[in-house]
Amino acid sequence: MPALSKYFASKQPSAIRMAQMEFAKRTDGIQAINVSVGNVSLPMHPAMQERMFHLKESQTDLAEGRVQYSQTVWLEETNEAFLHVIASSGCDTKWLYCQITDGGSQAMELVLLGVSDANDRPIMLIDPAYTNYLSFAARTSRKTISIQRTLQDDGKFTLPETDQIEKVIQEHNPSAIVVIPYDNPTGQLYTREDMLRIAQLCVKYDMWIISDEAYRELHYDRSNIVSIWGISDQDVPGIQWKRISIETASKVWNACGLRIGALVTDNQEFHQQAVAENTTSLCPNIIGQYIFWALAHESIEDLQKWYEAQRSYYGLMLQKLSDDLHTSLPGVIVSSPDASLYSVIDVRDIAKPGFDAQAFSLFCAQKWIVDLAGEKYTLLVSPMSGFYRINAGETNPGLTQMRVAFVESPEHMALVPKLFTKLFTKYEKDGL
Repeated sequence: MPALSKYFASKQPSAIRMAQMEFAKRTDGIQAINVSVGNVSLPMHPAMQERMFHLKESQTDLAEGRVQYSQTVWLEETNEAFLHVIASSGCDTKWLYCQITDGGSQAMELVLLGVSDANDRPIMLIDPAYTNYLSFAARTSRKTISIQRTLQDDGKFTLPETDQIEKVIQEHNPSAIVVIPYDNPTGQLYTREDMLRIAQLCVKYDMWIISDEAYRELHYDRSNIVSIWGISDQDVPGIQWKRISIETASKVWNACGLRIGALVTDNQEFHQQAVAENTTSLCPNIIGQYIFWALAHESIEDLQKWYEAQRSYYGLMLQKLSDDLHTSLPGVIVSSPDASLYSVIDVRDIAKPGFDAQAFSLFCAQKWIVDLAGEKYTLLVSPMSGFYRINAGETNPGLTQMRVAFVESPEHMALVPKLFTKLFTKYEKDGL
């Protein structure tokens, strides 16, 4: 039999998908509350639904069953929709270039290809970092370095001080830094001051700033919007032409399976070459583009109402889970529910020595059952060890941490603290 490549042979499933894949092998018919994957279960924006349900009445080739390629860069109206969405957050889009991609994930891979060469200047991540950045870096032979945040006992993640970040930059000479202002996986909300100091370092050391804005507008403390497009050359002289954002239909618009995203930049050369690179992939999903372009025709007032409705829905669930977990499992640390769709649960102060979140998540997925009022459940969570880039000899903080995504119904999310408490207690007793 021919040999697999070393890359393929060594590949393991994403930590985010591992529990779901293991649970799929079960045949006992129990129900899983799946909070391991950020697979939003709410309906799409009504204007997008209208387009999807009435393709036959559209004034396009789609109405007649013809699904041809678009230009690699975009359908023009889909481009307008993404820029309109950015503008609805109060950002100036006048000089921005937009390229439609197959979800935010393809935009991530393109941006890594565009800002660094293989085995050359690394890309800086802020740990814990969304696992896809590490996976795409490995796939494209791009080097990464990390600076690490710390989850404090009060549930707040702390960003390193400017001099700490600068020390790592001086040592490794990165070409870019990736920030997620409404953070996945931590739920941390970056402040405008955080973004400004990172932008200033990018200017000082001639780096790109890559802002993953998949969760823009999903913040729960009534703060002003935080975006790379809210930082101008007047705010940080020299930041112009160094800015890139990753956009997606998946989260704020509840359209994960649509697989429509965008790569946005104020650098014309980067835009042109990103499009040139993506011609190999021909074009993004044409039906998805058509559905998303509905947002180009929505008023900013209506979009703001949509954002507020999403914040109201998620904010209550995030706070309830935090409160209920602290009640049912004293000593547990739950990250502060400030933004995005995620919380991190850390059992470092209550778990036995040797606790491994990945082993715990696999036990839950593979065989454990909790009976709640006659209904049999298990819980799927994401172990956090894969979200950290750890050097030899260092301890991985993710060994005691798990990410929870707020993607199940409110009724199911209300069960998560009970399920987690029972499963953790049983694991501590019998599973180690």
